[in-house]
Order: sequence, then C-alpha cells, then structure tokens
Amino acid sequence: MKRFAKNRMGRVAMFISVMGILLPAPLANAQEEPFTTPKTKEVQKLEKGLTYTKSVYGKVSGPSGYMIDAAFTEDQSEAGQLSKELTEKGYKATVKTLADRAQDDPEHGKPLGYLVRTGPFQKESAAKSEQKKLVSEGYSKSKVVYIPEDGEESTGPWAVRILEINTRQWNGSLKPVLAQGVVPGKEKLSDMAKTTHAVAGVNGGYFVMGPQDGTEGDLAGVSVINGDLISEAVKGRTSLVLNRQKQASIASVKTKLTIKGNHATRATLDGLNRVPGLIRGCGGIGDTETVLPRHDFTCTDPDELIQYTSAFGNRTPEGPGTDVVLDRNGRVLDVRFSRGTSIPFGGSVIAGTGDSADWLKEHAVAGKKLSVKKTVTADNKTLPSSAKYGVVNGGPRLLKHGKVYINATKEGFHQPVDPEFYYRFGERRNPRTIAGIKPNGTLLLVTVDGKNPGYSIGMTFEEEARLMKALGAMEAVNLDGGGSTTMNVNGELVNDPSDAAGERPIGDGLLLLPSTNQ
Repeated sequence: MKRFAKNRMGRVAMFISVMGILLPAPLANAQEEPFTTPKTKEVQKLEKGLTYTKSVYGKVSGPSGYMIDAAFTEDQSEAGQLSKELTEKGYKATVKTLADRAQDDPEHGKPLGYLVRTGPFQKESAAKSEQKKLVSEGYSKSKVVYIPEDGEESTGPWAVRILEINTRQWNGSLKPVLAQGVVPGKEKLSDMAKTTHAVAGVNGGYFVMGPQDGTEGDLAGVSVINGDLISEAVKGRTSLVLNRQKQASIASVKTKLTIKGNHATRATLDGLNRVPGLIRGCGGIGDTETVLPRHDFTCTDPDELIQYTSAFGNRTPEGPGTDVVLDRNGRVLDVRFSRGTSIPFGGSVIAGTGDSADWLKEHAVAGKKLSVKKTVTADNKTLPSSAKYGVVNGGPRLLKHGKVYINATKEGFHQPVDPEFYYRFGERRNPRTIAGIKPNGTLLLVTVDGKNPGYSIGMTFEEEARLMKALGAMEAVNLDGGGSTTMNVNGELVNDPSDAAGERPIGDGLLLLPSTNQ
C-alpha cells in the first residue's frame, strides 16, 4: 500500500505502510536538499586522521518574527473554542494544526495536536509583553517562540561544526569522560578538555539537570567508561559504542543487573550510582509511572536496589533503608540499617529501599558474598569488560543502513500521554549534537547551533538525519542537545551555546585525547 502526503518541506513525499506504520521513503530530488553544498566551509587538519570543519548551510529567508503559543490541545474543537475566546478578548489568535507525527508512531495520518497562537510580532520584546499578559489571564503555559524554529519549510541558516575521525589513521584515543571524574556534579566541556589536554571534544549523553530529578549530573541512560558500567541503560535506547580498536558503532544498548544473596536467592539490581527512587528517562523494572522509556521525565520506584562504586565518590546518599558494604570481592563487611555510608576503595555499597531494604537485611550476611552480575549488550551482543570500551547514551536513532530511521516513539521521545513533547523536542528546531559513522568506519561528531536568529536556527530530528546522510554517514544517533550542545577544539570553545549564561555544565563529555607517543 502506498500513500502520498505533502511533508513539512513543501515537497510531495512517498510513504510506505509497513504493519500500519508509515515510513518515509528517501527524498527523490537532491536539488532540494539544503545540506548538499555548504554556503561557506573552512577545514582545519588537527592531526593525521583528524579534521575539524566549520560550515554554514543555507541563508536567512522566509517569515521571521515571533509568535506566542497560548495553548496546546489534541482536540480540534477545543482549539477552535480557545481561539475564539482569545479573539473576543482582543488578541489576534490563530490555530496551527500539527500534522506531522514521529516516523514510528502507529497513529500516523492523525494530527498530533493543535496550537492556539497569537501574533505575529516583529520584536521579541513585544511578544514577551503580550505573553506576560496572557499568563496573568490564566494561560499559564503560554510561551514565546521564534517562527523559523517551527519546523516548517526553511532555508536556514545552519551553523554546523564537524569533527571527522579516521580511526585507522588517528593515533589518539576517543573516550567518554565524567564531569569532575565522578557521577554527582556537572562540569563544562571546556574545563574537561583543559584538564585532560584534549585535542577536541563534544558534549556527551543526557543527564540529570537538578536534584529534583535524581542525582545531579547522573547520566540519564547508559554510561560505560574504561570498561566500567557507570549508569544503567534506558531499555534499549540507541547509544554510541566505542570498542578497543577505537571503532565506533551505533546500537541499541541494554543492561541486565542482578544480585545473588544468601541461599543463592537472586534479585534484580535496579540501578547504579544514583539516588534510589528517582529514575530519569524511566524504562526501569517496577517504575511507577511507566516501564517504557519516557524522555525528560522522572519516574519513581519506592522499592529499589542500587549499587554504588567509587565512580559515585566517597559516600552514598543518606536516607531510610539499608546499606550493605562490600569489599572488592563482594564479601559483606557491614550491614547498616539506614542509608549513608562510606564507599570502600575498590569495593562497593548496595543500598535498598522499601521492600528491597528488607531483602538486603535477609540475604546480606557478614562474611558472606553478595554476587553482582552486570551485562551490557549492544544489538543483543554482549560487550566484554575491557578497559578500552566506552558507551555514551543518546537517542533517538537517526540513520540505519543509510536510510532515515527515527524511532522516536520506541525510545520515548514521542509520548502518547504528552504529544506536545515530541513537537517541542523533535519537530521544532533546536541545537543538536550528533554522532555518525561512514561506511569506512570514519566517525563524525557534529554540532548544530540553534536559538540564535539570523545565525543558526537549529534542526529538527528529520533535518539532523538528512544532514548526516549528506555528510556521508550510514548510521547516526542524536546525543544530548539544546543548551548542552558544545564543541571544543584545541582548548577553545568553537560553537555558540544557546543558554543565556553561556556554556552549560554537563554530565559527561566525549573527548579526543592525544596519543602518548606523539
């Protein structure tokens, strides 16, 4: 079965229906692809096998200015009523139909929702003034948006920076690095690069921004550094995997954590190196709200077992529950009936809350072993515990075998209970950080600036995929973006982060470290 629909770029695109899910076919007209030829391009060879490229694609055109999103609704009649109410109050109101859905959304063909808007405004200050008025009148979720970021047809501009690493020629090492060397806390990429004398680097995966969502700085997804599993995966979400030969792959990564106590009784270990009970990104066993991935959402679980290693620092978080102190061989050194204790060098602490605290009391016996088993799989293949392996969390996938493949629903970026989230995160243009792999194994680390009118407007998920395809990638994955998007080259910040405060402290970085032989 074939259907034809007009996509957001104003072209007629073909869709193929597979098991009820519409998948877009490859774009037919290359002349309409804005990422084929950059408007400007500067290439700098950093080392043999390593280049840095600064490019600008497109140009400013089309409608600019600002709108106010006063409300979002899934119901068309409700949107019409809200628009009528605003018009009667003297506002210039319109309804925008959000026709596009995630590529793997089973409800393709049905509008995602409706935006009730006021405007346009030539100046941001005028839009902000009206937005404050709307808030005072009860439209508490209203927000000012820049029109070119809407995701409709645009010619740019896009400021793109690319690190291209031929891993067969480059003699350095590519490693994920924790902010400040431990899980709690954040650090700017520039400071990480300075400390490690990195040749270059980009920001890494998603992380916990504030304590209300868990351990601040904790990676909100899988993290493997020097072969050590630091943070558990979010249920198979796509991530960047680095192996012992510096070869990169993009794969669905899962973790399985178990603990065996007294009398060989086994239990599931819920997580690593984070506050129990708060799971950023969800997808865990027993999460109260959902056991499926849900991006930028914090699930809860009152009954958890968490292991803390030296990657967490010196001490576990305090609170009610049980802490069991283990030596490097897993032998129980101490059982404490509240949480908050020192983490022994080379050893670990297992913390339990709720019913899991009772399980620990029953199965942790001084002098006996608590055996912890951790398995990391990439596309269902087990990764060995090698010091040269690393994994950086990301999602969604953008390219698979050279074709656009954006599994936003499966990976929790489209959420049926909150359809507006996908519009804001995936269909509107935002700053982005992307990893891609060419057919010959060459790794591309790419940043796209955004939130900067006239300089760079950011990209949608679809535009990211098309950019990476134009750069020659066969596989690609979205990493953390927005204000986190950062690139450092030779000790200098080379992109323009979108946060008003400048460069954002982040949870981890992906750094290119010089060879000790150079």
